[in-house]
Amino acid sequence: MARSTRRVVEAADIAAKYGLTPARISSLYLERETTGFPDVVGHRGRARQWDGKDVDTWFAQRKLSRLQEHKPPALDPDQLLTSTEASKFLGYKSPQQVNHYLRDHPGYFPEPDVVEELGTPERPYQRRRWRVQTLLDWQATRPGMGRRKVTGRPTRPLPDVPVDGDPDELLGATQAAALLGFKSITSFSSSLAQGNLPLLKTVDAVTESGGRRRWTRRRILEQKAARNR
Repeated sequence: MARSTRRVVEAADIAAKYGLTPARISSLYLERETTGFPDVVGHRGRARQWDGKDVDTWFAQRKLSRLQEHKPPALDPDQLLTSTEASKFLGYKSPQQVNHYLRDHPGYFPEPDVVEELGTPERPYQRRRWRVQTLLDWQATRPGMGRRKVTGRPTRPLPDVPVDGDPDELLGATQAAALLGFKSITSFSSSLAQGNLPLLKTVDAVTESGGRRRWTRRRILEQKAARNR
């Protein structure tokens, strides 16, 4: 079996990838006894060279440590945050981090609780917003973070929703999650975003206040029956 070729990077390469300056990369290296930055694997002239995999691992661990230490501000669990506000709330340096997840990692980040259709017919756009509790639930269980204990903010249990109610009654995402047997609104949103609930792609109504999606009990139960086949 052929051995993989080492990917060698220099300070300029690392700086460009992680939004820093070459001088900052050199500083991290020179202070490596404190920072833990990887040692060099060679030189090209006077330029230091590192194993790209080692550098990526170091930055990933650094980001993980920072996020684990981040404590979101105390907000109303039902307060709605835009993608930029959600990025800041979760402790990301980039205000576009949530948008990055939505674009490049479909199904990883929870579906927004509210989607507002804005703009004009010629130039429409959407404003997506998440409940604070949705973000907290995801933060506690997101892939790659390991087992984490969340204190002070217990996850809200899903409501009891009768199966034999009015089939034309409009129900929201939380009620739909309960009817379908999900343990949390987060897992429901993730499944919906991944296309695992195709019958719910069609929305029966959108509330005028907040743009929350609604489905009839009939449609939700049809989706439940389809999942159980």
